[in-house]
Amino acid sequence: MSADAPRRVEVHPDREVVVEFDPDLTFECVDDCTWCCHHGVLLYDRDLLELAQRANLAETTTDFRGEKFVAREEKGRDEHVADDGHACAFLREDGLCTLHLEEDWKPTRCSVFPLGVWREDGDLHVDIRDSAHDHCEGLNVSDRRVIEHLDAFLPELLWDLENPDSDRVL
Repeated sequence: MSADAPRRVEVHPDREVVVEFDPDLTFECVDDCTWCCHHGVLLYDRDLLELAQRANLAETTTDFRGEKFVAREEKGRDEHVADDGHACAFLREDGLCTLHLEEDWKPTRCSVFPLGVWREDGDLHVDIRDSAHDHCEGLNVSDRRVIEHLDAFLPELLWDLENPDSDRVL
């Protein structure tokens, strides 16, 4: 197998992915980036159930093309927001996530980033999202090899989804 050829990796017992990225790639969130929080976060059914235990869904989610997303909201600040001044409803002024910090939980899509996930020929595939290559400051800045931590990035529920495509955006 060449160094560039995809390879299968067991992430959870009996749960494999086809890895399409360089196995030496590293990732670590960096302070003040928050780029991944500027876009709507797709919520899978299990995420909705979890979020409903932590927040008012009517106030914090929105429907788009028949799918639920965490709402983007006007933040009234210049930092930690997209060009339009909006960001995830749970992104605090200091650039940290309320759900992750105060609830010790985050939606699946937040765990998955910067990976792109899709199903092809019955297999789950993962690669680095094109948008992450363009905007994410956490790629290749640490010693944390993504391939060694796939269980942290890829919750088991992804294997049960008919369409785990993580590139859908609000």
